[in-house]
Amino acid sequence: MKAVVLSIGSELTRGRTVDTNAAWLSHELARWGVEVRWHVTVPDAQDAICEAIRTACLQAELVVMTGGLGPTLDDLTRQALAATMGVPLECSAPHVERIRAFFAQRGRSMPETNTIQACFPVGSEPIDNPCGTAPGIRAVCGAATVFVLPGVPREMREMFAASVAPYVADRTGGAILLDTTLHCFGAGESDIAERIADLMARDRDPQVGTSAKQGVIHVRVYAGGATADEAQRAVEETAVEVRRRLGRLVYGCDEETLPSVVGRLLEARGKTMATAESCTGGLVAKLLTDVPGSSAYFLQGLITYANEAKTALLDVPVEMIRAHGAVSAPVAEAMAVGCQRASGADCALSVTGIAGPGGGSADKPVGLVCIGLADGSRVEVTEHRFGTYLDREDIRHRAALTALNLLRLRLLESP
Repeated sequence: MKAVVLSIGSELTRGRTVDTNAAWLSHELARWGVEVRWHVTVPDAQDAICEAIRTACLQAELVVMTGGLGPTLDDLTRQALAATMGVPLECSAPHVERIRAFFAQRGRSMPETNTIQACFPVGSEPIDNPCGTAPGIRAVCGAATVFVLPGVPREMREMFAASVAPYVADRTGGAILLDTTLHCFGAGESDIAERIADLMARDRDPQVGTSAKQGVIHVRVYAGGATADEAQRAVEETAVEVRRRLGRLVYGCDEETLPSVVGRLLEARGKTMATAESCTGGLVAKLLTDVPGSSAYFLQGLITYANEAKTALLDVPVEMIRAHGAVSAPVAEAMAVGCQRASGADCALSVTGIAGPGGGSADKPVGLVCIGLADGSRVEVTEHRFGTYLDREDIRHRAALTALNLLRLRLLESP
C-alpha cells in the first residue's frame, strides 16, 4: 500500500511551526508496511488544499491529512475535501451535541462557530475525537481512502490508533515493519559506520542505517515480518550484534537519553552528584533534572560563570586562574573538587570553556572546553576542542553531553 501524508496549515508553510505529525505518521505507517511516497505541506487556502488532495489521490491508495479542522475561518480542510469530492457539507446533529457536551464538561458554553466542526462531506464518515472538539473524517476520493485528523499531536495520535491503524492492518495482512534505534556517543558517524559496514549493506535484511545529531550517532535497525514477533526477533538479533561491535559507545536505545541513562546508573549504584558549570550555564544540571525522579541522586548545581564565583563558591585559587586562565585543566579540576566538597556529593562534574562566538585566541580557540570529574579521591580532567565551526548553542550542548558521557563511563566501571 502506498500513502501520501498531507499537512495543512499556513503556520507550517511559513516556518512558524515544525511539522512533527508527518514524521510520526510516516513511522507508524511504515510499521504496517505502508510506503509513504510524499510528504506535502499546504497553506490554509482552499484551492491549494483541493489541488493537493486531488494529486495525492492519484498517487496513492491511502491519504492521511492533518490540520485545518478547527472552528475558525482559516480552517478549510473539510470544505476543501467536500469540494474535491464534489459534494456539499452536511451538519451532524449528534456531533454538534457531542461538541456542546465537551464544553459543558469544562463549565463553558459552546461558541456557535464550533458548529462547523460537526459538518462533514456527504458520503463521508465522522471519526470520533475522544480528547478534543474536532472530529476527524474518513472518505473515499477517487480510488483512494482519505483520513482527515486534527493537527493537535495528542488528538491525532489517539485517532490514528483507533481508526487508521486498524484499517491499514486489515489491508496489509498483518505484515509489520519494526525498528529500534541505538544511541551512541564518543565517536564520529564515519567511525561507527566502519565498524558495522557489512550490517549496513543495502541488500541486507534487516536494514541498518546511521544518522548524527549534536554529537549523538543514531544507529537504526529495521526489519519486516509476517508477524510482530517475527519482525521483533530479527530486529533484536541485529541490535545485539551492533551492541557487541560498538561496546560502550552505545549508551541506550529508542526513548532513552544520555541524562536518563546516567540517572539510572547513579540510582542503581546509590550515588549522588552535583555540578559546577561555567560556559554551559547550568545546562548539565538542566539535562539531569529534566529526568523525572532525579531528586534521588542530583543534589545541587552551581553556575560559577565569573572568576570571582569560582573562587568564592568553589575555592578555586585566584593564583591558579591567573596562571592558567579560567579555561584550563587545573581550573576544571579545582572546580570539580570544590563542588564535590561543597555539596557532599559522591561525584561532581565541572565544565569550563569558550562557547563563543568571541573570546577565543590562537592558544585557546572558540570551542575549547575542559571537563572535570571528581569521584572520591580520584579526579579526571579531559580537554575537548569542538571546533570553531559550531555555534554557541552547539558547543554548549556538545560540552554538556560530553560531561555526562564521562560520568556514564566512570559509573560503568563501578559495581
